[in-house]
Amino acid sequence: MTDRVRIGVQLQPQHADYAAIRRAAAAVDELGADVLFNWDHFYPLYGEPEGKHFECWTMLAAWAEATERVEIGALVTCNSYRNPQLLADMARTVDHISARDGGGGRLVLGIGSGWFEKDYDEYSYEFGTAGGRLRALSRDLPIIKQRWEKLNPAPTRQIPILIGGGGEKKTLRIVAEHAHIWHSFGDADTFTRKSRILAEHCADVGRDSAEIERSIGVDADNLQQDTESKHAAGARLFTLGVGGPDYDLGAVRELIAWRDQQNG
Repeated sequence: MTDRVRIGVQLQPQHADYAAIRRAAAAVDELGADVLFNWDHFYPLYGEPEGKHFECWTMLAAWAEATERVEIGALVTCNSYRNPQLLADMARTVDHISARDGGGGRLVLGIGSGWFEKDYDEYSYEFGTAGGRLRALSRDLPIIKQRWEKLNPAPTRQIPILIGGGGEKKTLRIVAEHAHIWHSFGDADTFTRKSRILAEHCADVGRDSAEIERSIGVDADNLQQDTESKHAAGARLFTLGVGGPDYDLGAVRELIAWRDQQNG
């Protein structure tokens, strides 16, 4: 893991027409953000519960064509919604679509165990228990990686795996075993404690904790103080959520300027 700061933007795919989402994605790419995320849900998470909403992975394939430089991914894919073999193939395909001029692809496989019960109920997935969903995630990640080794053509690069979540006994253990990026939630103190626990899990599995990039969401209403406190705590990928239908990118510009100052 380098010490360089990176900026992520989560364009929330709700309450907007796709044309507005596409314009925002292209603008994020042009501004120079490092990673462009959507999310993997079927209904809005806030606002009108039956409002406009679009599916995650078909959108990522479109973004792979509509952007040139920014990495793309879900924050995060719900492991429950797709067979892991299929998900691996989808990720490999988007990886290739996103490649430019003979270079590697730009996909980040962001993944988590799932939590939004309405999605499960409306689309007839079994919600089960939090523990059961975490066990499924732990089971499926090796399957995804094994399928990548079998696909022809292979992925253009080692696809980075981002795991989102903060469960201290199970989720962070899965992060230690499989992730290149860990995405956390909460304030700097919470991040510090959980990052320390992640390091303990890494030691248990024989892995250098510094290999895992620390990622966290930041608060647009308290942007400078929130970002700087989390940077001091060791976070290096900072993601700002931007909602529709207008997708105001003013705070994104501020974060990118701050990143450039930090990276010199």
